[in-house]
Amino acid sequence: MPDKIVISPVTRVEGHSKITIQLGSDGTVVDAHLHITQFRGFEKFCEGRPYYEMPYIVARICGICPVSHSLASAKACDAIWGVKVPYAGDLLRRVMHLAQFVQSHALSFFHLSSPDFLMGMDADPAERNLAGVIRKYPDIARDGISLRSYGQQVIERLGGKRVHPSEIVPGGVISPLSEEDREWVLAGIPPALQIAERTLGWFKQSIEEHREEIRTFGNFPTLFLGHVRDRGSLALYDGLLRFIDASGKIIHDDIEPQHYERWIGEMVDTESYLKSPYFKPLGHAEGIYRVGPLARFNVADRCSTATANREFVEFKALERGAVHSSFFYHYARLIEIIYALERMEQLLNDPGIMNSHVRAFASPNNTEGIGVSEAPRGTLIHHYKVDENGLITWVDLIIATGHNNLAMNRGVLQVAKHFIRGDKIEEGALNRIEAVIRAFDPCLSCSTHAVGASNYLIQLIGPDGEVLHSVNR
Repeated sequence: MPDKIVISPVTRVEGHSKITIQLGSDGTVVDAHLHITQFRGFEKFCEGRPYYEMPYIVARICGICPVSHSLASAKACDAIWGVKVPYAGDLLRRVMHLAQFVQSHALSFFHLSSPDFLMGMDADPAERNLAGVIRKYPDIARDGISLRSYGQQVIERLGGKRVHPSEIVPGGVISPLSEEDREWVLAGIPPALQIAERTLGWFKQSIEEHREEIRTFGNFPTLFLGHVRDRGSLALYDGLLRFIDASGKIIHDDIEPQHYERWIGEMVDTESYLKSPYFKPLGHAEGIYRVGPLARFNVADRCSTATANREFVEFKALERGAVHSSFFYHYARLIEIIYALERMEQLLNDPGIMNSHVRAFASPNNTEGIGVSEAPRGTLIHHYKVDENGLITWVDLIIATGHNNLAMNRGVLQVAKHFIRGDKIEEGALNRIEAVIRAFDPCLSCSTHAVGASNYLIQLIGPDGEVLHSVNR
């Protein structure tokens, strides 16, 4: 029996990582860690760039959620200018943001996680993948492709490109909405809603098959963080921050996003390039919290659209307080797709969205700007400081996946302790350890900016497989 199990790479996630599981002398799991093994470093190499370039530069952090980074960055630049975005420009930003939720959540559910639900957690890895889903469930696979394609095409029409759109700028957006694009986007909403509701229906029917995963996939008490508007309504683009405790009780409400530093601390450890934010009043050890769809549904009191709110009420009935199992990230994610589509329809039917005044102009009036919004994976914070010439002197990026780092590590340990026993390691157990990470839908490639101690291990292996020498770099 080995004293350590290494899963590398973790599959069907965005980015690169590995998991190490430490075993005791009796073969039981004593510890486990998720290691993020890539480093991006945007916080440092953006220094010296003009602030107005930031929405374009930081969009390159991620190919899945570039809209979120552009928007958070543009909001930080709005604050440096001290301007209010024109009404039509604000609505267009919101529509692009919602379209990104549709495509990103569809990617996570259909492309990355659905093989576990459809083929089975213990299925042969040769079949438990997207190709297997396409062969065995072509209609569901087609639904996933269609839904994601729709979201991407909306971003292309409004943002100029499907990936790394260029229309989001400080002060608003570059171009007003055309009537042709408005009609095209509206026409696509009903069929997209049908797919989302159909998918949510079969997922809810399958929940009973996953009782063991629900009980063990990151199912523990933590705090939760998310935006709300109108005293408790689900908010994805803006609003006020709310923290709740594990019982569902609000512990801090109406937090202006610009004051995030009072509540959120950041820690860097030696195991990963991913930061570990924590709730500052409780300190690092006790201040673990979660963000993303599950957290947003825990902190919110309602949704502002009809179908999504009906499903939201049913979701909240899962528990009397906060819903703790990270398995239910999938559930909340599907409801958010419905909410995003319904909300897009509301915004596009607002006559104000057709106004040609979509951008404000100004020069820097402040030397510091903070932009905060909800990315598909959770709360996203961009914080910039500039000099008198408008050049970036300091950047802090707190990415959604980073907020969940401590919870993901605890989730890996919980699953490993439950499914690895004795001297035999089942393939299905290893898959479940990866699947708990997939539930959070981490975007590792866009979240790794912590300059901690390197964790690369270089080993010299002899012809018989013996490790002759090891060096940590």
